[in-house]
Amino acid sequence: MALLLDLANIVGGFLLAVPVLRLLPRVGDDLGRLAGRAAPIAWVVGLVALVTGGYYLIVHLVSGPRVFHFEVVGIGVGLALLWSRLTGRPASREERPDGATGVRLLLAIFGLIAIVVGIQGLFTPDG
Repeated sequence: MALLLDLANIVGGFLLAVPVLRLLPRVGDDLGRLAGRAAPIAWVVGLVALVTGGYYLIVHLVSGPRVFHFEVVGIGVGLALLWSRLTGRPASREERPDGATGVRLLLAIFGLIAIVVGIQGLFTPDG
């Protein structure tokens, strides 16, 4: 279950960080195409992140030592990826060549943080 949370943080963070990752020289276009192919399943990644993050949040609130940042970031990633499905309003993901600004930049930075937290979670012992 912890592996699902870590992988959801990494993949969801990647999907959120695409506007910034497209600005990278030599690999930006390839990452953009990869994200375009993965965009239809973004809601599945968001659902997995929200469910696993919520599960660990409840477990750590009730019986665990404390709340960890892994589950808080997972819940944030899940909410960001499921925003349009939860509220009925479209998310700020329109494609513009001028890069990330405003809310898109904030979500992209949060996506980069989620990638780092997901990688950290892979190397952190569960017990």
